[in-house]
Amino acid sequence: MAAWVLPDHIADILPSEARHIEELRRLCLDTARGFGYELVMPPLLEHTESLLPGSNSALDLQTFKMVDQLSGRTLGLRIDTTPQTARIDAHLLNRQGVTRLCYCGPVVHTLPASPYATREPLQMGAEIYGHDGLEADLEILQLATQSLRASHLTDFHVDLSHARILPALLAGHALTEGQHQSVTAALTHKNISAMRELGKQLPSNLAQALLALVQMYGGLEVLTHAKTEFAAWPQVLKALDELTWLAGHADQAVSIDLADLRGYAYYSGPRFSIFAPDTSDALVRGGRYDEIGAVFGRKRSAVGFSLDIKVLVGLLPHPQPQAAIRAPWSEDPSLSQTIAQLRAQGHTVVCLLPGHESEVDEFHCDRELIQHQGVWTVRSLNTN
Repeated sequence: MAAWVLPDHIADILPSEARHIEELRRLCLDTARGFGYELVMPPLLEHTESLLPGSNSALDLQTFKMVDQLSGRTLGLRIDTTPQTARIDAHLLNRQGVTRLCYCGPVVHTLPASPYATREPLQMGAEIYGHDGLEADLEILQLATQSLRASHLTDFHVDLSHARILPALLAGHALTEGQHQSVTAALTHKNISAMRELGKQLPSNLAQALLALVQMYGGLEVLTHAKTEFAAWPQVLKALDELTWLAGHADQAVSIDLADLRGYAYYSGPRFSIFAPDTSDALVRGGRYDEIGAVFGRKRSAVGFSLDIKVLVGLLPHPQPQAAIRAPWSEDPSLSQTIAQLRAQGHTVVCLLPGHESEVDEFHCDRELIQHQGVWTVRSLNTN
């Protein structure tokens, strides 16, 4: 195989797209900073005990592992930055009050999430620690939507769900591991016939509740219907009340999908997914995950979201090349001084090296430096 061939689902990012990605990264992080979030930069490589909190088999299968030549312990490349941020909050910062953290960096997956997905997403996210009220959930949802708007993406919609509904329905019922997996699969794929068939093996009240749950997605009327359907489950009603409050305070219209179980398994409360046209999966996922901190010895209320900047850039119009000034190469000190002054003013000046023309994708030279009566001046180019 040729030395320049990359692994499947791994790709180089070329200049114009790389610049756009960098601009989006800055926009998203600046938006988080405007909400009061502090930037952290966890390492790409960690001991697997830190990267894989609890017994999450899905994360384990997606993690590249290797042996540390210094300690002999197993290391992993991060698949998700959220556990690392929780570790930082629990052990390095160790604050008593509310902590707001944000990040943006690459994560690596052993397998792509979809046939056309990259195995090296650029994950941006934000997390709040230390507040167990719905105010934190609302702020994270607002930050997620504001980050998209700051990136000039306006055509998207928000789905709300809740991680405690299914456990509340299953409480007190001893399902086998196979039955639990079948229930999860039927809900994830909204497979009514599979759920109806599975219900033949379950108590009638549970079978009826699960069959109702798999069909509960749509507008806010779903919450009203669910409160009637699940009146016998107090914990479900509490979860529905939380979703009703969030929906009423969100900064845009939302839809409800109570059967949504996609994403990471560590969520423990309200969840949200943000979808955009022409995407097969959620662009943003977020929600409450109060249990992760316990793995690091300090259980803390936590809520956050993450998105892949590489996916986001593919949904936006391709930016126009940046305007630039073309300059000849010369040993003339006055030319060097003029170029330095222009660059200090924020202009891009591209020097043409002897014998070469400018071949760039990211810049469009619409002006040039010429010497007129001994003075270097900028002249507009006729680009028609």
